[in-house]
Amino acid sequence: MVHQYKNNGYNMVLDVCSGSVHVVDDLVYDIIEVYENHTKAEIVEIIKNKTENLSDAEIEEAYDSVTELKKNGMLFTEDVYRDAIIDFKKRKTVVKALCLHIAHDCNLACKYCFAEEGEYKGRRALMSYEVGKQALDFLIENSGNRVNLEVDFFGGEPLMNFDVVKRLVEYGRSREKEANKKFRFTLTTNGILLNDEIMEFANKEMANVVLSIDGRKEINDMMRPARNGQGSYDIIMPKFKKFAEMRGDKSYYVRGTFTHYNLDFSEDVKELADNGFDQISIEPVVADPSCDYAIKDEDIDIICEEYDKLAKYLIKRHKEGKPVNFFHFMIDLTGGPCVYKRLSGCGSGTEYLAVTPWGDLYPCHQFVGNEEFKVGDVFNGIERPDITDDFKLCNVYAKEKCRDCFARFYCSGGCAANSYQFHGNIFDVYETGCKLERKRIECALMIKAALSE
Repeated sequence: MVHQYKNNGYNMVLDVCSGSVHVVDDLVYDIIEVYENHTKAEIVEIIKNKTENLSDAEIEEAYDSVTELKKNGMLFTEDVYRDAIIDFKKRKTVVKALCLHIAHDCNLACKYCFAEEGEYKGRRALMSYEVGKQALDFLIENSGNRVNLEVDFFGGEPLMNFDVVKRLVEYGRSREKEANKKFRFTLTTNGILLNDEIMEFANKEMANVVLSIDGRKEINDMMRPARNGQGSYDIIMPKFKKFAEMRGDKSYYVRGTFTHYNLDFSEDVKELADNGFDQISIEPVVADPSCDYAIKDEDIDIICEEYDKLAKYLIKRHKEGKPVNFFHFMIDLTGGPCVYKRLSGCGSGTEYLAVTPWGDLYPCHQFVGNEEFKVGDVFNGIERPDITDDFKLCNVYAKEKCRDCFARFYCSGGCAANSYQFHGNIFDVYETGCKLERKRIECALMIKAALSE
């Protein structure tokens, strides 16, 4: 399968199954477009009728270069994974990551929060040290021979339970040597409670920190108010700027959400970049269509144009020596994830589980609170292998809408939780998300081309 498109003056050609990306001239682009369904002689006539001042020899030479790429496995390659896909259901469940819901409570009242301000369809609660300790023991015991393990402190707002965070990190570190494991701790915070002590601790112990902010003050304060209705921007921006400076070369990113109310979200990226952040993610809200802030069908074209605008802005910054990494435009063309990850995605429900404050296990943070998806708890382990088996089978070939999509090896079938939210099952897709993901991939590949010149 070959995907062709034009973007920012570049003729882009993606060979889907090999992952090869080509930037070509108009002649080669036109030949590739008709290559599979016509003979060489027919293509010469087609091109001559379309383009003046090209000789047969020039067209034939370009045709031969396309044929050589095909011969070398860089164009029109077969999908070997479709027929040779491994039986995911037979894979042993090996857990490598936990999302610890250290706090089902929050000091903000974000309007689009899927966690219902931390309650997750349940009650407000803070995870005890004992439950968290058992969760880390569960992870060690169910991680097989895997050495590197990941734990994300999540909420609600995890800093509302910071003492337990500190104690759990200490406990995890104490078990690394004897268990032959290495913990990679991460933290997601809205920043309200950030202080020097927490920043110093995070810089020492957290491999990555996600700082939640939506960009411009008016946008952030509209969607991310405090419980008293006051905006949060003026509280968190100074703290985030200080923290980003303190992080040095350690990983972090500021993460925001755009909605129907700020379709010009490239301006929010610019706001964050101008404030010194160089690791940025602004993601589309996923919400019921009845919500006033939800992305509408008529917004899609506007958003796609905004991604084009943002891509050009990021190229310009890079060439000026002020590069910014935009999360959704980051794409690895040299290594990337293994085939298993390309086919099956984030590993929710199998390699990755979420833990509630009282120890219940769910496939991921977005399923928490839906009792239908409770797979067990950290005390008794996985008690619903039928659920984990379903998630093992959740791959690009199990989803009819993914099988012939050019983006399938980059998005890996999309988010199972979004599929369930909009279709009631995990084997469908969230169509709005698909359209935007395809556009982001096109922009990301174009950026690679522009920066390689």
